[in-house]
Amino acid sequence: MAVDEHPHRSPGFHLPVFRRNRTASASVSAASAPLDTHTAAQAYALASLRILTGFVFLWAFLDKAFGFGYATASGKGWIDGGSPTKGFLSSVAAGPMESTFHSWAGQTWADWLFMLGLLAIGAAAMTGVALRPAAVAGTAMMALMWIAEWPPAKHLSNGSPSMSTNPFADYHVIYAVALVAVAAAGAGATWGLGRLWARLPVVRDHTWLR
Repeated sequence: MAVDEHPHRSPGFHLPVFRRNRTASASVSAASAPLDTHTAAQAYALASLRILTGFVFLWAFLDKAFGFGYATASGKGWIDGGSPTKGFLSSVAAGPMESTFHSWAGQTWADWLFMLGLLAIGAAAMTGVALRPAAVAGTAMMALMWIAEWPPAKHLSNGSPSMSTNPFADYHVIYAVALVAVAAAGAGATWGLGRLWARLPVVRDHTWLR
């Protein structure tokens, strides 16, 4: 009697278990699909932010170096003998470092440091490599430029209105935050060379280079 009942119990016991497993697996797959889509969307958004922010810095370098006729007039580029810092720093008219910036304007060391910074930050952000050093350098550069424009001032040193639109959050702050955000998120892996860069022995040994 016991032998006759065993074959009948066995199929009836295993079939419900199989169905429950398949249902659970389907539920997990359905739940993970929106999560994967959301994660991919975030990666693409951060990669777009990284590339566009990098282009801002790289374009500034190219225009100041070759004088494309936008912010830098044609024939006034760095290769033509022009100074990338003289015009901006000599026109500083507010803030606690006004006289300091005037003394830096047009100095050879200032020109080289500024241009190399623009090139390095722009290239790093666009390619997705060395985002952490780029974020530090870019934040320092944006901080100095923010101080040079000094948005908190309502009036310039000559008494005229500064026309500042916001006492704190100007575009320099936005660029600095964007650089920090893409570096913190490791956004170089999407549409960039971040993964290849991270595999280099020197980068593996010194994670601050990522």
